[in-house]
Amino acid sequence: MPDLRNDEFIRSISRICGWLYFIAWSLSFYPQPILNVQRRKTQGLTPDFSLLNICGFTCYTLSTALFLYSPVIRAQYAARHPVSPEPTVRFNDLAFGVHACILCVVVYSQFWPKIWGWKPTSGVVRRANMVTLGLLWGGLIAILITITIVLAQQGDTSGMDGREWAWIDVVYSMTYVKLLLTIFKYIPQVIANYRRKSTQGWSIIQQLLDLSGGVLSLLQLVIDSALQEDWSGLFGNPVKLGLANVSMIFDIIFITQHYVLYGPVAEEGEPDDKLVGAGEEPERESLLHGPSSA
Repeated sequence: MPDLRNDEFIRSISRICGWLYFIAWSLSFYPQPILNVQRRKTQGLTPDFSLLNICGFTCYTLSTALFLYSPVIRAQYAARHPVSPEPTVRFNDLAFGVHACILCVVVYSQFWPKIWGWKPTSGVVRRANMVTLGLLWGGLIAILITITIVLAQQGDTSGMDGREWAWIDVVYSMTYVKLLLTIFKYIPQVIANYRRKSTQGWSIIQQLLDLSGGVLSLLQLVIDSALQEDWSGLFGNPVKLGLANVSMIFDIIFITQHYVLYGPVAEEGEPDDKLVGAGEEPERESLLHGPSSA
């Protein structure tokens, strides 16, 4: 007989990891808006990152809510994963998504200084580039196409047959859109930091918290799959697995830029012109041309 006490202990570890990663990831959204408030500007932060964050976390929140509370989606998930019929999504995932959406909207609003009572700063880019807009429209069209296929399907849409399209595929399309936006949202900022040879305006604290949350999120997913004795649970929750790995890769890149390549130069109090060597215009050019390379 299985050791129920041992299983319960492991489940407790999973829950602890879940709430710890929820706390770490949730806290990671605060350093950037706080830094913007301290500097009273968003210079050094690309608008593409904030806009893609809003749309990505909207998809994440909707898909997580459906996995948790939709009887149809849960039944279709169980049909496709008979060995482990319980989705590895937890309530803390939903709480994290809602919280993230709110904070992302706050950060994006800071690109309009009049809303916050700040003095407008010349050279700050507020519009997302064409690549970002193309990604957003492409993701929306992909979701709409999936919905159309499910609606047009004449066969069974219960999800019992994995070969048939079902509503769970619409949910999966949202998770993949979230993954795509997560991958591309970091690239403009990496390029902007590289061109400026600086991480000023980009909070490194959020990356340290994000890295911690990614490790804990991945650990919880592994524990849950091990308890079910079915590693398909890893693939049954692709957005959680992908988010953890993609985020950790970029976190390491940003940490390397900050502490190794450029050093912790020019924190909040140092003027921008010491970084770019010629006032605001070079930084403006970097932010304009950097994201388009992605």
